Amino acid sequence: MLVHQILKSKSDDAVVTVTPGTKVSDAAKILAERKIGTVVVSADGQTAEGILSERDIVRVLAKRGGAILSEPVDTFMTSKLVTCGRQDKADDVLTKMTEGRFRHMPVIEDGHLVGLITLGDVVKARLAELSMEKDALQGMIMGH
Repeated sequence: MLVHQILKSKSDDAVVTVTPGTKVSDAAKILAERKIGTVVVSADGQTAEGILSERDIVRVLAKRGGAILSEPVDTFMTSKLVTCGRQDKADDVLTKMTEGRFRHMPVIEDGHLVGLITLGDVVKARLAELSMEKDALQGMIMGH
């Protein structure tokens, strides 16, 4: 299965972005309201400069306290992004996420942000794929 197939199956393919100067508290509010785990940091909404997750916020809060909530997201975002393209294989994405210990990956095409894929998206797609394979094998065994 390819990344573009997973993106097509998502109910909401919009990527939530915030600008680099956005306060961490505002980003946290967006995460809570939208019930999402990450925002992509982008000055223009088209390119990915970084990513900020719930985990990033919690880790920095634990180290530095509540004062970080008034600081800009670009202070704490992950700027060395691991990205994928629409034609990448889901298994390759899953490997990168597992090895890197992260759950969200921006999908970039020609330098532009075209989607966001989550670990849950990839696992769901793989489970559906395995279920279809199982059904096909059972059908062959039963002579259907």
